[in-house]
Order: sequence, then structure tokens, then C-alpha cells
Amino acid sequence: MAQSFEYESASASGETDASPLERLAEIAARTAEETGKFANVDAILRIPVTMQVVLGSATIPVANLMKLGRGAVVPLDHRVGEPVDVVVNGRVVARGEVVVVEEDNSRFGVSLTEIVGPLGQGDT
Repeated sequence: MAQSFEYESASASGETDASPLERLAEIAARTAEETGKFANVDAILRIPVTMQVVLGSATIPVANLMKLGRGAVVPLDHRVGEPVDVVVNGRVVARGEVVVVEEDNSRFGVSLTEIVGPLGQGDT
């Protein structure tokens, strides 16, 4: 049985600080309260997932791979300024821009610009 949810954008609700994952957790908690189907949503929200940010990819022959050494440059299929993919457990869930973390200028982060919908369509 499919259940539909009304999506309310952050700007419409006045919430600007909530991340997409925080909004998802809030929806899950609200749904659990309304339906009573989940006894303990916290147990689900504590499940660890693997998150990756994909800057790009390249396909090269093994012979060229063996020739790579320190200082070698491998061109990727993404260009500077194009959004990077945010992948969770092997599935693209968002796209964003690479940024420098404000608190620590030696680290990078990703500013999410697009949340990918369930069928691959974007929800900006």
C-alpha cells in the first residue's frame, strides 16, 4: 500500500536552517506519530549509511593506469563549476557545489543545490 506525503518547501514553512536530511527525519517522526506504524523511529534514524561525493570519473586502459605516478593528472568527465553528485549507499540522492568549510579553511564541503527525487528527477 503506497502512502503519499505532502511536501512543504523550507521557504514556505519559514524553516531555512533545516537540512534535507533533518526535514526527512522530521517527516518520518511526524508520520510515525500519525500512523503509529513505527514503534521506534530513532532506531531507524541511527542506521549508518555510506555517503560519497563524486567529483567525476574517468575510463582509462590498464596499461595507462600502470604508468601513473606521483604528479600525474587524470582528467575527469566533470568540468569546473558543474555540480557534484552526492551518493548514499550507491544511489545519487542530491547534487551540489564544492565549498570551503568556513570554520576550517583546510577542509572542503558540499553545499546541496538539488535533491534528487525517487525516480531520478530533481527537486530544487
